[in-house]
Amino acid sequence: MTDPAQRTALVIGASRSIGLAIVEQLAARGWTVIGTARGDASELHDAAGRSDGRIEVEQADLTDQPSLAALRGRLEGRTVELLWINGAIPSTDAPGADATVDEFTRVMLTNALGPMHAIGALQDLVPPTGTIAVMSSTQGSITLNTRGGYDVYRASKSALNQFLRSHAARAADDPRTLLLMNPGHVRTGLGGPDAQLTIEEVVPVLVDTVLAQDGHGGLQFLQRTGEPIPW
Repeated sequence: MTDPAQRTALVIGASRSIGLAIVEQLAARGWTVIGTARGDASELHDAAGRSDGRIEVEQADLTDQPSLAALRGRLEGRTVELLWINGAIPSTDAPGADATVDEFTRVMLTNALGPMHAIGALQDLVPPTGTIAVMSSTQGSITLNTRGGYDVYRASKSALNQFLRSHAARAADDPRTLLLMNPGHVRTGLGGPDAQLTIEEVVPVLVDTVLAQDGHGGLQFLQRTGEPIPW
């Protein structure tokens, strides 16, 4: 593995919560980290101010293709050894038959299509030895769905997994490492106040696992601790 001081990560969706913690964890390990936020003021901006130049802030929105294209233009000439795409919104607990078109569209756009648009816009910044990691969930596993619940959210994560599997199949000769990562049920705005895990418990382990896959190539769907998840 290259010296971390010579490596750059790009974390999409890093204004707060798990995304911000990933940025700070990578920076603490010596990486240069570019984090994105949708607005001009966020916890990410505060972290960058304390980072001695390790953390850079860019503006981008997963649901806005021109925003992603503009980010790609601003990063022309940069090499990103790790592209980590984070960001999702919840759904209601309504059965799929009762889901509204508006809810389905919003959740699918943010959780499934947005990450793929980000990969399409930014993947050529990642060298052949690099890694593209996308935050998924065990709720996207069809095999593990034995009780239902939050149907639209589950469907969005299954769609994301299928999108990335298709992406890998279309580019079977691409040597880059592709990861779908499940962080677990974490106490965040998305995970809710009753989640058992904290960001501080989860993120160092999650980062360890992603970095351990460096150079392996292929697509994997993994728990934060590295165990494979059934599709």
